[in-house]
Amino acid sequence: MEQTTAIPFSEYIRILGRGKNGSRSLTREEARLAMSDILSNNYHDLQLGAFLMLLRVKEETPEELAGFVDASRATIQPTLEMPAIDIDWGSYAGKKRHLPWFILSALLLSHHKVARIFMHGTSGHMPQRIYTQPTLAAFGLPVCENWQMVKDALDSSYFAYLPLGIMQPKLEELVQLRPILGLRSPVHSFCRMLNPLNARLSLQSIFHPGYLELHQQGSAILEMENVTIIKGDGGEAEVTPDRKTKIVAIEDGQLLEFDWDATMAQRQVKDSDLDINRLAAIWRDTTSFDYGKQAVISTAALLLKQLNKVESASAGLAMANELWDSRDRQLI
Repeated sequence: MEQTTAIPFSEYIRILGRGKNGSRSLTREEARLAMSDILSNNYHDLQLGAFLMLLRVKEETPEELAGFVDASRATIQPTLEMPAIDIDWGSYAGKKRHLPWFILSALLLSHHKVARIFMHGTSGHMPQRIYTQPTLAAFGLPVCENWQMVKDALDSSYFAYLPLGIMQPKLEELVQLRPILGLRSPVHSFCRMLNPLNARLSLQSIFHPGYLELHQQGSAILEMENVTIIKGDGGEAEVTPDRKTKIVAIEDGQLLEFDWDATMAQRQVKDSDLDINRLAAIWRDTTSFDYGKQAVISTAALLLKQLNKVESASAGLAMANELWDSRDRQLI
């Protein structure tokens, strides 16, 4: 990357906010320097709000996302050597229409030791949404508090969840500005791209379709070899089983896109019961709910395909069903 001399933070605002004819996007290096200043608290509070909202209005570019990731990765330093990770899984949106069935997909793959999964995320910045961290805690599943716990969980259960507030506290602080600013900021996008443990597959999720290509191009600039980006339910990485799910990917460095077919014949209405205990009940087979089961299996099947465990979608669905049928029902 071209090296740029550090400039006062006000200059980044000037670059973005000179008006219709005078403003421009940041280069990757400018974005890296700007985010480095933010992560080092080298700014005035008014400048931070102006910077984030100028980016929001113009919409971030792939180069800007890559620069923000560059700066953030430099501050995330695991203190231990970690086992090889299969999937880096960002969970930042929360669910409000359906329960977070993707959590069971992650547990299904890790429980059978098919994939070692490192999940990271945040919670609580949007009311009336169900977030991953409190859901895991409610089921007695570990929420890691440091890198030693991450290593131990990855070694023993093939699954670890680390809150963003522990992984990079300043980024968590920025995410929590959403209720104050009234809008999401680029932080909500690039946190999904961090992949701090260099997993084989970076699993990213978006809500707005336009961000599929943005994430793909930003990931390509970062030279990420294998990325799967899902326009999933509620903005989480969860396949919608009652309609086609748009997938944009990078596979061995090649950019591509495809649709993942629905496994249910009809569209389903919004879930009327968002009690997280239903997740455990479905897992334990004490109740049934076809949409939930199909969401779990379809999401797991997609990941089996993207990890090259199977050669086709149909084979992925068959294997995911076998894993589901043979799961330890007392796990949660």
